[in-house]
Amino acid sequence: MARKTTSDASPVADFEASLDALEQLVEKMEHGDMSLEESLAAYERGVGLYRRCQGALEQAELRVRLLTDPEDPAGGEPFPGTAPAASPDA
Repeated sequence: MARKTTSDASPVADFEASLDALEQLVEKMEHGDMSLEESLAAYERGVGLYRRCQGALEQAELRVRLLTDPEDPAGGEPFPGTAPAASPDA
């Protein structure tokens, strides 16, 4: 089965999936039944998941900043890759 890349999923879905996987991984590690090698591999995976969460949060923050730019009286611009919203005057 092919894995979805980050570009295939929305930042919110990517964040939620990564956070869920990270929480499950932490719970498994806290249980203490892993060998040293398994623990190191889990830690490495956890770092990757953490970085994906951070990336998704940064994308969300960028989107909010684009939409709330005080220099833009029209209320911001659409996030790249999204359809522009219909004008209320149209």
